[in-house]
Amino acid sequence: MTEIHATAAQAALVSLQNQLGAQAVLIGEAVPERNRNDWSSQAPTHPIAVVRPKDAAEVSVTLKACAQAGLKVVPQGGLTGLCGGARPEDGWVALSMERMVGVEEVDPAGSTMTVWAGTPLEVVQQAADQAGLFFSLDLGARGSCAIGGNLSTNAGGNRVIRYGMARELVLGIEVVLPDGTIITSLNKMLKNNAGYDLKQLFIGSEGTLGVITRVVLRLHPKPQCTMAALCAVSDFEALVGLLKAARAGLGPTLSAFEVMWPDYWHVVTNRAKVKAAVGQGHAQYVLIEAQGTDEQADPPRFQAWLESVMAQGLLADAAVAQSLADVKGFWALRDACADFFQVIGPHVSYDVAMPIGRMADFAVQCKADLLAAGGIQSIYYGHVGDGNLHLVVWADGVSLTEQPKDTMDAVIYGLVKERGGSISAEHGIGTQKKKWLGHSRSAEEIALMQTLKKALDPLNLLNPGKVVSV
Repeated sequence: MTEIHATAAQAALVSLQNQLGAQAVLIGEAVPERNRNDWSSQAPTHPIAVVRPKDAAEVSVTLKACAQAGLKVVPQGGLTGLCGGARPEDGWVALSMERMVGVEEVDPAGSTMTVWAGTPLEVVQQAADQAGLFFSLDLGARGSCAIGGNLSTNAGGNRVIRYGMARELVLGIEVVLPDGTIITSLNKMLKNNAGYDLKQLFIGSEGTLGVITRVVLRLHPKPQCTMAALCAVSDFEALVGLLKAARAGLGPTLSAFEVMWPDYWHVVTNRAKVKAAVGQGHAQYVLIEAQGTDEQADPPRFQAWLESVMAQGLLADAAVAQSLADVKGFWALRDACADFFQVIGPHVSYDVAMPIGRMADFAVQCKADLLAAGGIQSIYYGHVGDGNLHLVVWADGVSLTEQPKDTMDAVIYGLVKERGGSISAEHGIGTQKKKWLGHSRSAEEIALMQTLKKALDPLNLLNPGKVVSV
């Protein structure tokens, strides 16, 4: 930053501070440590300031001031992203949604909720529950992540197989464009074909096209009962058959189909010491969850379905939850990955997608190729029912910053490309996966993304360098 630019930037920030208040604009050394990074395991940076607006009007004022001063801006929510999308570069302004929190309205008749973008996902879930409704998006960082960030990355999580990705749960949106223009389209109708569906431009764009400030969310009927089974299968063919049977036999009650490979199972049950209701030695382990609306009829139906797939020879072993405590115990096995830094030490997390039939071969080949590339260890698990596979990858005895990530990336994303998959199922691109975007998107698709970016942000000041370069 040149001396002239630095002076103009400082003047713009001081002016913003006078307009919005000293607590809304923190400059220089006053920038909190939390705003210097996200969860992408990169080194913290030194943003020039953090601005904490309270509504869309203050976001607009901020973006206009930054545009005039030539300051680059990165929107920030809960900062739980793993791809660097919310991480500022040195000299940038961090635009934090932490004061834009709360539920504005719950509409029971329309089954909608209007919330501010900085509201934690868990708060949204609780508000829906208190209204006798259900917000289906769920992921491990629910207590920390913000709904605006969930939408900016088109988050998926645990129940995509039934309810879809985040974009399927949004009816309306309010967003501020890079030039400060406020677009308020807080639609509450499920059917609205009046022109382009503009909200889809911003959902999944990782804060590169606009800043989401408020959203209208779609709610669903509150489940009255939850059934779960922890299953083991003898081979991947049986796993595919089990998924097909679950879709056909459980229908719309099927809410999760989580798969754990033996290497993941070993770490969770032996090193993390999570108790399991089925033993070792199986090809895959599956957590199947169904949510019903009839407490009398749905549990027996679930039990009957499980007995039928057992009779078909699709299961090598199974345990059925007898209580909500059992359901939580089953999920503890799947959620144990949140503690892997304590269990296995420094590691890199990967989030990919591919056709389900190609996952077994991918896992075998990937494990072998990573070991051959320098003894790199890997374990596998994922939602699978929606085509999403997660990997935890690490080199023993190496710190987080020294992990051979370039080698890991080349092996994993190369195999994903060969199988016609996606380098990002639900975490986004940010900066960490940007180099590999061409493995999943054509040159024409990337060019169109660049055209959209140039049209909405001609000065390239809003989260520049993320997702695509222009």
